[in-house]
Amino acid sequence: MSSLLPVVGPASGHDQEAAASIITIQKVKVKDLQLTCEFTEQRTPDAPPRAFALTCAEQIHPDLSHALSRLVPHLCLLTEQLAETPDFWPDEAEELPALFEPFTVTGFSMGKHQGGVTLIGQRELTGGRVLNLTAPYQSFDDERASYPYTGLLEATLATALAEVEAALRGKCTEYRQLDLFEQPTAANIHVVPTPPQA
Repeated sequence: MSSLLPVVGPASGHDQEAAASIITIQKVKVKDLQLTCEFTEQRTPDAPPRAFALTCAEQIHPDLSHALSRLVPHLCLLTEQLAETPDFWPDEAEELPALFEPFTVTGFSMGKHQGGVTLIGQRELTGGRVLNLTAPYQSFDDERASYPYTGLLEATLATALAEVEAALRGKCTEYRQLDLFEQPTAANIHVVPTPPQA
């Protein structure tokens, strides 16, 4: 696995080990296992933020897929697609229950100062068609919040944000192009003698 880059942009100075920059994620989208992200980066806390939009060529790491899957129950409740049942909330390590199979979270959009979130996802319908879902904006600081799991949503989202930041710094699925043709080695080269010509 490649080491994580401390700074998204080029490092200042020659041969200096750069300190980790401050990344603030604004929008995240995953399509075909590739991450597209809008974010700002500051090299120091007092530096002005620089805005970036980035699409990663590598496939996302399974940890990011897992973190996004943990947001599916919230998407289902916020869009009123499913009602809560006793086995609705899975443990962190276990897979999502079967009732969530048609649903995926494909991204999210953060509110100002990361004070809330809008979840974006899909539901695969019976005929194979896809229903796009956009949850209403959910503030984390709203005292009159109608959503009873705001704290859990914020904690689950923090894990997803950490995985997105790790992806921006280089964490991705290991991918190695296989050789089109096997390269000969000394062990599998056979010399066939040719008969002398007269």
